[in-house]
Amino acid sequence: MSLTDILASRYSVRGFLPKPVPQKELEDIFAAAQMSASNCNTQPWQPLVVSGDKAKTVSSAMLAEIMSGTAPYPDFEWNVKYQDEHRTRQFGSANALYSAMGIAREDKPARNMAMGRNWQFFGAPHAIFFTMEKYLGIMGAVDVGIYAQTLSLLMKERGIDSCMQGALGQFPGPVKEIFDVPEERGILFGMSFGYADPDHSANQARTDRAPLGDSVRFES
Repeated sequence: MSLTDILASRYSVRGFLPKPVPQKELEDIFAAAQMSASNCNTQPWQPLVVSGDKAKTVSSAMLAEIMSGTAPYPDFEWNVKYQDEHRTRQFGSANALYSAMGIAREDKPARNMAMGRNWQFFGAPHAIFFTMEKYLGIMGAVDVGIYAQTLSLLMKERGIDSCMQGALGQFPGPVKEIFDVPEERGILFGMSFGYADPDHSANQARTDRAPLGDSVRFES
């Protein structure tokens, strides 16, 4: 499969089969991802990959904190209020997902339950918390974003699906405590991954992309 084909076929999967990815295949993918580009070759990514019982433990801890009414307290600034076309696309994405799942806009309990599945990794057997040293700021975040995209494409090449999740960076406390992540390192975001459940309603959702002329400016 070419990279163009991978990009055309990839989408955010929100329903996974319980089948785990073999450890050797995980190690091969993450070894290949080490070739990702980074500013001055700093390679600031420090991904934390959780599977099996560890994934269940941290999922339960995060859900307990959320259910207690704790407000999000991300390590990095996530207070973005989308405007104009960005807000339109945000609403369009949510509408595509909830429509596929048969959840009405006014059904807040069902929407809250669907949102809660973020911290259950959408049933995926694996999740990644993308961490980096906090002092690196926006430059580190750019590099980690490049790394995460590389991982996602390498996985898709092997038939492994994924979903990038800002939600996995909103409640870093349980993750840091369970896995002894030092305070100077922050959790930027996360990604659930595994093998897609083709029958899950959420996986029928698709989003569109802006026309080239609305995004790219060519000058010569």
